[in-house]
Amino acid sequence: MHGEGPLLILAGAGSGKTSVMTHRIARLILDENINPRNILAVTFTNKAAGEMRERVAKLIYGADEMEYDGEALLRQMSGYGGLWILTFHSACLRILHGYADRLGYTNNFTVYDPQDQKSAVKRCVDELGFDPKTFSANYALAVISGLKEEGKTPERLMREIDEGGAYVGPRRRDMALIYKRYAETLKRNNAMDFDDLLVNAVELFKTNPDILEYYQNRFRYIMVDEYQDTNHMQYLLVKMLAARSGNICVVGDDDQSIYGWRGADIRNILDFENDFKNTRVVKLEQNYRSTGHILDCANSVIRENKGRKRKALWTDRGEGEKVVYKQVYDEKEEARFVTGEIMKLAGEGKRLKDVAILTRTNAQSRTFEEAFISNGVAYRVLGQLRYYDRKEIKDMLSYMALTANPKDDVSLMRIINVPRRGIGDKGVAAIAAAAAGQGVSMLEFLSSGKPLPLTGRASQAALEFAAIMTGFSDTYERMKVSELYDELLARTGYVKALESRNTVEDDARIENLLEFRSAIIGSEAEDPDLKLTDFLEKTALMSDVDNLDRDADATQIMTMHSAKGLEYPVIFLPGMEEGLFPSLRFDGEKNMDDALEEERRLCYVGMTRAEEKLYLLRAKIRTRYGRRDYTVESRFLTELDQGVLDPKGDIPGKELSGYLHKNIESDWGGAQPARGGGWRAADAFGEVKSEIDSLGTKREPDIQAGDRVRHAKFGAGLVIESENGFATVMFDDAGRKKLALGIAPLERLG
Repeated sequence: MHGEGPLLILAGAGSGKTSVMTHRIARLILDENINPRNILAVTFTNKAAGEMRERVAKLIYGADEMEYDGEALLRQMSGYGGLWILTFHSACLRILHGYADRLGYTNNFTVYDPQDQKSAVKRCVDELGFDPKTFSANYALAVISGLKEEGKTPERLMREIDEGGAYVGPRRRDMALIYKRYAETLKRNNAMDFDDLLVNAVELFKTNPDILEYYQNRFRYIMVDEYQDTNHMQYLLVKMLAARSGNICVVGDDDQSIYGWRGADIRNILDFENDFKNTRVVKLEQNYRSTGHILDCANSVIRENKGRKRKALWTDRGEGEKVVYKQVYDEKEEARFVTGEIMKLAGEGKRLKDVAILTRTNAQSRTFEEAFISNGVAYRVLGQLRYYDRKEIKDMLSYMALTANPKDDVSLMRIINVPRRGIGDKGVAAIAAAAAGQGVSMLEFLSSGKPLPLTGRASQAALEFAAIMTGFSDTYERMKVSELYDELLARTGYVKALESRNTVEDDARIENLLEFRSAIIGSEAEDPDLKLTDFLEKTALMSDVDNLDRDADATQIMTMHSAKGLEYPVIFLPGMEEGLFPSLRFDGEKNMDDALEEERRLCYVGMTRAEEKLYLLRAKIRTRYGRRDYTVESRFLTELDQGVLDPKGDIPGKELSGYLHKNIESDWGGAQPARGGGWRAADAFGEVKSEIDSLGTKREPDIQAGDRVRHAKFGAGLVIESENGFATVMFDDAGRKKLALGIAPLERLG
């Protein structure tokens, strides 16, 4: 019912914010006689915009009429001349299609999709003569996108570099030149990428006051959904549009701001009242989704954050069941417990699709998938592939299969150009044809010494690939499966290729590959005489889930980031351990306090997905990347109000307190006590410079990928990558670390 002036709606989880937005739009049109063309509503996804348009149309025209001609009504209401309910990018595209000529484009400019962008930036790297391994397309585009979100042009970036600032990664001046060439390429081709749509719309308004004035007069009422997820460019856009009328209404929840790694700036919603004077603030604190104990649980965690607007969710649904906290021995028992609870709930009448498991990382799904398959529990992995269906896992299984069976042409064809070796589809087809003509397998043909039907560079790459694989075929039977896996990761350059691209997606793939190492070591623990062929047969059975009906009643597995906006009667949150959740892995740009607060918001999001029943789980020992460690309970558990917990379950801090909080050494289960407050992701992923600074300066040893080495502290391991004075080592006990060769005490073995 708010009229003129800025309005901030702080909409707690499950408080009906979409209903509020759609009813507000309908009221402005029906009760205030506001022309639909004077309203702009923006959100983040096409799906959300489409649902909002449909709900507004039903409110305005009535449900019965919508059933007959809903599409026509939507087109009439949301066309260029009517109400705009669009994504940020769609709204900017409409504006630019009318005025792009003011910026030196034609109005029929092209919008480059991600593949177009990759092709363009690859050409720029090549034209400038830079190493494509240092500046992969994914890495360069990630840097460029971040710079555009900050509003930094190539010229401004170069000025900042000259002044000693603006670090953007390796060879920063070269990166600035790539950015400049990429921008010139797009302009020359009369093209924009997705980031340009926002950047250029803001630039259009800055440089053309008449156009800005036109849209300010047109959009007298502006509404923004999910305002906590806006980046700097989106913030500037809506601020400029609303400057004249002041009628801006934003809806969001600072407690659900979980996309900082994607450019979202929580300060936009926290500082809204400073940006727009005389703001009215309305808090939507009634939750229509969850029961009382679940909300009290979530509230007790999120109230520990300092950077937030104070609010507390409540419900009239009653207290409901108390939250279950369960400590288990390890990740396998965690999966068995969850499976048993799901089967018990199913026996009590719950549907499998009423249950969701929300993980902090993709790699956590593996043990649950294995337990579900073993017990016949139907499941789906949402937002990601099933663990054994993921490309990186299938690739490594193909490498292992070809090692065990050199005649396996199917596996060879999958991996001969993975990572890229310059052997294209035509080259692979030519090798297959030549091998068939000789009556031998493709690997046998490549190893025969006969001329290859390839160009010089591709021919050399194929021969090097064949030499690697035949070498493994001759030696794998004398190696443990985990040793073979480590050697394959190093010799094939698979991990190095992922690291060079330096994207969030590739980091997740590396994590999955390291989790696969845990699966191998787990299998070896069960069978010390495990053979490669036995392991391949086991994983083939594990990945055989085609008998599960994907449309049938099935439990859902997803990450907490994927679960935002969803809800389920029953939620399991596994892995409530320091270093895993909260994950304390930093990119160097976000300080520890900010990172921890975002992790706490993510916990809040996960908890508030539950409608009726919430389980929190923690493994006392967890195997990550092949290393078994005692864990420390997540600090989020110690922040809980004890009254919300089921007394039949466990109590945070009660069990194993000697091991968990005093770091007492023990030989229990072969695991090592957590050091320095528990598992630190920095230990797993490599940045441990502070631990080796005190070891003194040494001459840089001649360490190469594939070498077995020993470290005075971390023990024996395999070098995965050695480049630019640093070595990435997969240690047998300490996991994966990146060490400075000049000061790390590394000794080559053998």
